[in-house]
Amino acid sequence: MADNLGFHRDRHGRVRYGPWRGGPDPLAAPFDVRSAMDELGHDVLNSGNIGDALRDLQHRGTDGRGGLDRLAERIRRMREQARRRGNLGGTLDQVRAALDQAMAAEKEALAGDDSMDARFAEMELDTVPDDVAGAVRALESYQWRSPEARQTYESIKEMLQQQVLDSQFQGLQQALSNPDPDAMQRVKDMMADLNELLAAHARNEDTDEQFRDFMDKHGEFFPDDPQNVEELIDSLARQQAAAERMLNSLSPDQRRQLGQLVSDALRDADLAAEMARLQDNLRALRPGLDRQSPTGMPNQGDGEGLGYSDAVSAVADLADLEALEAQLGQRHPGATLDDVDVDSLERHLGREAAEDFAQLRDLERELERQGYLRRGDDGLRLTPKAVRRLGETALRRVFAELEARGTGDHQDRRTGSADEPTGLTRPWVFGDELPIDVPRTVGNALRRRAASGQSLAAGRAQERPGSGRMLEVDDFEVTETERRTSAAVALCVDLSFSMFADGRWGPMKQTALALSHLVETRFRQDALEIIGFNLLGRRMSAVELAEAEPEWVQGTNLQHALMLASRHLRRHPDAEPVVMVVTDGEPTAHLTETGEPIFHWPTTPEAVRATVSQVDELARYGATLNTFMLGEDEGLARFVDAIARRCGGRVFTPDIGRLGEYVVADYLRTRSRGSRG
Repeated sequence: MADNLGFHRDRHGRVRYGPWRGGPDPLAAPFDVRSAMDELGHDVLNSGNIGDALRDLQHRGTDGRGGLDRLAERIRRMREQARRRGNLGGTLDQVRAALDQAMAAEKEALAGDDSMDARFAEMELDTVPDDVAGAVRALESYQWRSPEARQTYESIKEMLQQQVLDSQFQGLQQALSNPDPDAMQRVKDMMADLNELLAAHARNEDTDEQFRDFMDKHGEFFPDDPQNVEELIDSLARQQAAAERMLNSLSPDQRRQLGQLVSDALRDADLAAEMARLQDNLRALRPGLDRQSPTGMPNQGDGEGLGYSDAVSAVADLADLEALEAQLGQRHPGATLDDVDVDSLERHLGREAAEDFAQLRDLERELERQGYLRRGDDGLRLTPKAVRRLGETALRRVFAELEARGTGDHQDRRTGSADEPTGLTRPWVFGDELPIDVPRTVGNALRRRAASGQSLAAGRAQERPGSGRMLEVDDFEVTETERRTSAAVALCVDLSFSMFADGRWGPMKQTALALSHLVETRFRQDALEIIGFNLLGRRMSAVELAEAEPEWVQGTNLQHALMLASRHLRRHPDAEPVVMVVTDGEPTAHLTETGEPIFHWPTTPEAVRATVSQVDELARYGATLNTFMLGEDEGLARFVDAIARRCGGRVFTPDIGRLGEYVVADYLRTRSRGSRG
């Protein structure tokens, strides 16, 4: 019986395992870490800052998944839609419509009354202010003749009171719609208990038990079901800040009128006091919330007019989107992906977006876990494993380019006594120091005896001491090996700021890492030294070069670099000496007799003489010195041509995209020629 779980049972009940057929591999990594490391490495080599490179990778995404920028763009579009949800001045429009309805009903009732009181009432209605808030306040003491008009007017205050409270407590609408006179008292009791809870929390008291008692007693008013005091405060502060932003987004006249209406709606002294206390508590507990900036939403016009509660809810949703967009943007100092509200992200963009974000957030942790990054006191750093990966990738790219053009041959094909077997054997000759191929030697002996009609056992039984031998000299075969010569290689790379400014920084480092990986993995008998130089030269490991950031340092001190190269070559006197120089400018710095660096631009005869002196020393030592000239500097061209003639080296002028190809190919070609010599 087969299923999709990667195993099946045969008719005897035995389990047989096979390939997984139930969809995507549940044990597969959420993303290709090596591919992510390659992308990360490209940015690191161009900028040198692993933190910036990781942030850039997280923003653009990896492994076919969108990054933070794509998520932020989706949130931005939703924010623009939220701003067009309706106009915030709808509350005033609703109150104005209700007032007009009440006054029309009242005037209709007065028109059918011929008494003087009716005429005086009509005159009183004619003096009602034009603004909505003033009209509501002026009519508060008016003696309504029409029961319909009185009910409509009273509904205005009830509507405002309900909407103001519902905007702060989402579960109050149902409670306040209940005609039970005790409903408002329950609301006031809840607010009193809430303020006591928030005050205790502000005093850093343990409020866990108090919170549980509060929710048991008043949980009906909080449908979002907060799990602790912090979640409760977040929810309430969000609504309160949205209400203040909504008011600040109105025109001054609208803000004055709506403020007056709200104040009149909360005439209950106890209710008003608890609301004011709640606002103070929330401001103290969440002081960083945006309560002032305009929302950009319209406050009048033909769009749908939003009531007070709906307007506050719309502003709160807009604030969530704005906060989420800022969190995904990661532009404020000290921002991390832990700042992003994943629940809010999933609520607005769905589960798939939240999962993509979680994988981006875990990328750094996964790179650390697999040994590509490490975190120290100075932040994230590349590990040797990461640099080997970068070198391997760069070398693979170089070989892909070289494949169609042919490569130099590093190896000496003469057979010898060291290094790797070729897989071939040959008869042993006097003086050979090669390893004996035992299977071939014994096989030769067996075939020789079989050809003579004598088995090995029979021959052994018939042999008398000294009468014969099981193995003859002609039976012996030896294993051929490839003898390789060793080389001492100094790669001098220009670290002056012009290399970065002209887009040569990344290719230069990729080239050095590719050569380093080639030597480390295939030609381990060679000794490679990477030497960086600007105002001074310095020896560098592959990791140091990969993490090197551009420095605003003036000077191209090739003399010092060649001096360090000469020391490296002399530490390996039996190796073939090879020096490679990658630069984009003629020497503009050199060391004085006291060892101090001196810079001057344009170059001076002293700098040229000091550099040529080191070239001559390398030539006398027998080193091969080849230069890879980047750019079209005429002064550099004349200089490198002169030193090439002086030391018998060569000059290459590769396009920057083919620098690695040129350097690796020349290394292989130089080594091959040296081996054959």
